[in-house]
Amino acid sequence: MSSTRTVPPAGSDRAAVALHARHLSTGRARLAAMFGNVVEESARGAEVTCSDGRTYLNCGGYGVFLTGAAHPAVVAAVQRQAARLPLSTRLFLDPVSGPAAEALTGVAPAGLERAYFCGSGTEAVEAAVKLARAHGRRRLVSMRNGYHGKTLGALSLTANPLYQDPFRPLLPDVRHLPFGDPDALAAALAGGGEDACVVVEPVQSEAGVIVPPTGYLAAVAALCREHGAFLVVDEVMTGLGRLGSWWGCAAEGVVPDVLVTGKALSGGVLPVAAMLATQAAFEPFDADPFLHTSTYSGAPIAMAAVTATIGVVRDEGLVERAAAIGARLLPALRAAAAERAPGLVREVRGAGLLIGIEWADAGAAGEFLLEMVERGVVVNHSLNAHPVVRLTPPAVLTPAQETRLLTAVEGSLSALAKSLT
Repeated sequence: MSSTRTVPPAGSDRAAVALHARHLSTGRARLAAMFGNVVEESARGAEVTCSDGRTYLNCGGYGVFLTGAAHPAVVAAVQRQAARLPLSTRLFLDPVSGPAAEALTGVAPAGLERAYFCGSGTEAVEAAVKLARAHGRRRLVSMRNGYHGKTLGALSLTANPLYQDPFRPLLPDVRHLPFGDPDALAAALAGGGEDACVVVEPVQSEAGVIVPPTGYLAAVAALCREHGAFLVVDEVMTGLGRLGSWWGCAAEGVVPDVLVTGKALSGGVLPVAAMLATQAAFEPFDADPFLHTSTYSGAPIAMAAVTATIGVVRDEGLVERAAAIGARLLPALRAAAAERAPGLVREVRGAGLLIGIEWADAGAAGEFLLEMVERGVVVNHSLNAHPVVRLTPPAVLTPAQETRLLTAVEGSLSALAKSLT
């Protein structure tokens, strides 16, 4: 963001800012100053209460809060598990991992029967890359502007020099292709793809919510089958209902070798992610249980969160609610942009509750984000597309909160149209 405007510092917590600057990140502390040095104090559902005394509508959080923050069913499950067996020795089996894996594979695309749990989406991507390597797939193919995380292997797939260049050399034999272009993939796999692993998102979130042409993912899957390539679908952001369907790949009938998920899997309570695989793809990890391990993989406290979260998404109809809310929000946002900020907003696009507002430049996007915060709504910028502001509201939004979001957008658009034109 290029804005130099400062949000009024009422209620700022200078001690927290000072500690961040001293022990964590001075850059993060500078960013906090742009938002008045406000500190989050509590969160529930679609709202977060901060040290400035205001309660904000949370339409950000980088996609984590599909079920809202601190969903009571997930909190209760975690509390029960924390009191009994939060972590395990890893020598004996625990009683929580199996039910969590059963719950997750039970809502996964048919054929994804095996699960590996970890703490973050980038860890799940690392596990997927290692599993592909165990099958002899040394050549990696991902899509331009895609985002798969920032650990070294995942970073090799995240096609952005801004994040890659300081850490080169990365993994060898990685190629980035245009997203939404099956012909480019066909050319890359021509002559045999038996040594290739293709990693793709159903919708590119950090690229600015890029929705591919209908049939693209099915075409990718068909090409991988034709050429013998290993297919990984990254649904860390899009999975578990965010797009208005359980999985973006399932909407096109695609069953990959591996699917990675996270973010919403937390229930807004605990960090957790997972790699799901077919029986055939998982075989190397089956054969040697120590081939890929992590001390906190499948921690009982996290597994309690997973099982409870899947129950909430299913029992509260959050997939259907995400589709319905998105179907109302997207046309309303498009109409507001066309009416109030013509020429400033290039496009409003999305699927379900993953929505991007693309501005004419990154500076305007930064100003819009600040305007939204002033109006009590939290949104996010896009890491690989700075002119795009993303909205990832929870599927538990009430009608009043929908209205509050639209009112804030309309006010922000009008204010920017006045100041920037």
